[in-house]
Amino acid sequence: MKTTTLALAATILGSLALGAGAATAAPLAVSGLQTDGASVTQVRMDRSERMMMKKRMMRKQMMKRHMMKKRMMMNRGM
Repeated sequence: MKTTTLALAATILGSLALGAGAATAAPLAVSGLQTDGASVTQVRMDRSERMMMKKRMMRKQMMKRHMMKKRMMMNRGM
């Protein structure tokens, strides 16, 4: 009973969202703004930015290893 009423409510809300006009602040209209893919440009990363990303990833891995080691040590005592 609950699943059917939930499904019915979802379909009603979905139909209302799809039937919303452009005057409403619906997020569906945002996808229509960017039609041309050429307007997005990619910028190459320089050496310092690449090194910063590498350091951040290495630090993240080190912290993950540290946490796993800490967890193993905590389990060993019990």
